[in-house]
Amino acid sequence: MTMVLLTALGVGGATVIGAVIGFLCKNISHKFSDIVLSFAAGVMLAAAVLGLILPAIDYGGKWGLLITVIGIFSGALCLNLVDKLVPHLHKLMGVEQENHHNANLNKVLLFVLAIAIHNLPEGLAAGVGFGAGNDAQALIIAGGIALQNIPEGMVIIGPMLAAGVSKKKTFFCALATGLVEVIGTLIGYFAVSISQVILPFALAFAGGTMLYVVSDEMIPETHAHGAQRGATYALLVGFCLMLVMDVLLG
Repeated sequence: MTMVLLTALGVGGATVIGAVIGFLCKNISHKFSDIVLSFAAGVMLAAAVLGLILPAIDYGGKWGLLITVIGIFSGALCLNLVDKLVPHLHKLMGVEQENHHNANLNKVLLFVLAIAIHNLPEGLAAGVGFGAGNDAQALIIAGGIALQNIPEGMVIIGPMLAAGVSKKKTFFCALATGLVEVIGTLIGYFAVSISQVILPFALAFAGGTMLYVVSDEMIPETHAHGAQRGATYALLVGFCLMLVMDVLLG
């Protein structure tokens, strides 16, 4: 339980680390941020497949494949519904490109809300990984999510400061989005620990949400500013790094 709590704090704290970097480095180039985010996408892609989806098939027994497919689509549809209820995340990232002095505060706050809502299923994915009893795989999943949270925390800062939000309130907003992930991690862990029956579906559901985030949010964002080739190779590096770690950790 101690490891779960520390990991939850680490995953959520990654957003705060990104926010601090955003405060210190306000003129980060799009090329650099796209490369970092794409690397994180590769890590998350590998974590979703190796740490969640394949184990879901194993734990599901003779119905494992069917349960996994249903779980993947359920996770994706859940985030699709979220996207309909709140503005699309990668479109809201366009706030950062607008004239900062004319940025609309409501739009910026919706941007932060969208990130917070998307953080919940990511936290669930980390928690479900621990609930499965494989700490090594769970740490890989959590590491991938944490890497993705750093650039996410970075992009929160600029639009909020430009919209007139004080530095203190901006930092607490970033902290709140990270806290959502901590809560999600604990919910995922306890839900699976209480009922192992839902483990295969929960693993696949979490994997589906991660695949959705990578495909629908991260890849389009990293390929929108002229750094497509570098972003593609960064994704491959992230994926292969997690693949190597998965093999070495057994």
